[in-house]
Amino acid sequence: MQAEGVHELTLVATFYCLGLAGLFLGLWMYYDRRDHARFEAERRRTPFHCVRCDQLYALPGEQGMGACPHCGHRNTPLHF
Repeated sequence: MQAEGVHELTLVATFYCLGLAGLFLGLWMYYDRRDHARFEAERRRTPFHCVRCDQLYALPGEQGMGACPHCGHRNTPLHF
């Protein structure tokens, strides 16, 4: 009789540990993907040089034209 109770307790503890491990794995994957997407969004910036006020600046994403934050003149991106 007592062996049955120990077996049941072991089974419940195993499922509990596996569920907890699955929860941590899911959270780890979610935050890893979120942080990677944030990093990529910040990393992908387009550099510009303003021909009017000689200011260097960068805007997020890939853009064809960008307004200078200093004087407002629209400039084409720098190409390296």
